[in-house]
Amino acid sequence: MKTRKSWREKLEREQEPKLVDTTKGKMLVPKPLDVDALIRKVRKGKLVTVTQLRERLAKDFGADYTCPLTTGIFVWIAAETAEEDLRGGRKRITPYWRVIKRDGSLNEKYPGGARRHADYLKAEGHLIHRFGRKKSLQVKGFEKRL
Repeated sequence: MKTRKSWREKLEREQEPKLVDTTKGKMLVPKPLDVDALIRKVRKGKLVTVTQLRERLAKDFGADYTCPLTTGIFVWIAAETAEEDLRGGRKRITPYWRVIKRDGSLNEKYPGGARRHADYLKAEGHLIHRFGRKKSLQVKGFEKRL
């Protein structure tokens, strides 16, 4: 019987980044630890978008762009690993809550949904408000904190 892998195991699985030739140019498929390491560099009070993470990864690896699908999945794995680490007693975890969407909105797919995402950001001094037709949660004035 197979046991479920921990989020840490998923984050640290052996995998190398790949450069893939596509019609749009060279695409980077990063490894989960590369995404996690980049998130860890975002200082308290600052924010980063997934798009910015992808641009930085592409630049660092000499690619034209970074795969949006795998990057999104790896941000999610980093978030779940951070929460798993927190439950395990670790104090220093990956600050995944500093990663927001391009329009400043919060991520429903993070552990605890957009509500917990908002709680973490509020604890770091960010103001959260509702915006748009769907009344999504967004960081107020996020552009100044990128």
